[in-house]
Amino acid sequence: MNALLARPSPISIAAVLLVTGALFWTMARNISGGALFWFGVIVLWGLAWAGNSALAAVNVASPLARRTIALAVPAVFGITLLFLWELVAKGFHIPLVLLPAPSDIWARLSSSLPILGADFVQTFIRAVVPGWIAGSVAGFVVAIVCDAVPFLKRGLLPLGNLAAALPMVGIAPIMVMWFGFDWQSKMAVVVIMTFFPMLVNAVTGLDAADRLERDLMRSYGAGYWSTLVKLRLPLAMPFVFNALKINSTLALIGAIVAEFFGTPIVGMGFRISTEVGKLGLDMVWAEITVAAVAGSAFYGLIALVERAVTFWHPSYRSRR
Repeated sequence: MNALLARPSPISIAAVLLVTGALFWTMARNISGGALFWFGVIVLWGLAWAGNSALAAVNVASPLARRTIALAVPAVFGITLLFLWELVAKGFHIPLVLLPAPSDIWARLSSSLPILGADFVQTFIRAVVPGWIAGSVAGFVVAIVCDAVPFLKRGLLPLGNLAAALPMVGIAPIMVMWFGFDWQSKMAVVVIMTFFPMLVNAVTGLDAADRLERDLMRSYGAGYWSTLVKLRLPLAMPFVFNALKINSTLALIGAIVAEFFGTPIVGMGFRISTEVGKLGLDMVWAEITVAAVAGSAFYGLIALVERAVTFWHPSYRSRR
């Protein structure tokens, strides 16, 4: 094995990973739970580790190949963890109410698509996305106002840090009382959770331009708004996108937790709380899977837009 992977090539790595995957699949179909079985699990984990390490060490010149390898390494690692999860859950005969195997979760997910789809629309489409947009835009606009009015920056930012530390489990019931049990109260929670990260990051980004750059703009006769648009806002974009990515996860968490405190009979948080009470852990994990996939896709979409907008940033130029 060491000789095979001493100078890793795509063919040798693919061979190791295919053999490992075939063995994993065979063992998943014939789970015994004996000592020989667990010894095979350890060996297979070692093979998967060696193959993925060799894949990560491959150095290629093509940018497309580098991106493919960058995606393949976490994909292989994640698939390996799922197979191990399946083998451990089935091999130890773990009850469904404690830890469902990935195959049980997939079976429940594929058989409950209408329910999961309705929950996704209620939580993600109606609460997360509008709340994320409203909170982020409001935080950005207030950051520009704070930048133009110095006393607001000194007075509002400490209050913003204080408000950002407020517990979500205390805010959510209040929003439900104010805005009702439907998606409006969940959107209000999301707005509150996403407003202050954007405010703090945007204010920090607007201060990223150093004195030399500002003096250069003044020497060209540029006023405040011209300097803001042509210099300071472009330099603030990495900070703004950092806040947008942070808010993408906060928004989903806030909407799901807010649904624990009152909602119509639909929504990810509602489904999780009710299924836990009924010990339907496979449905809970199915909802978690949908939330994880949706949140990851949302985060990835923002990262792609960030790459297109801030292509000039050194963190992207260094990867070429």
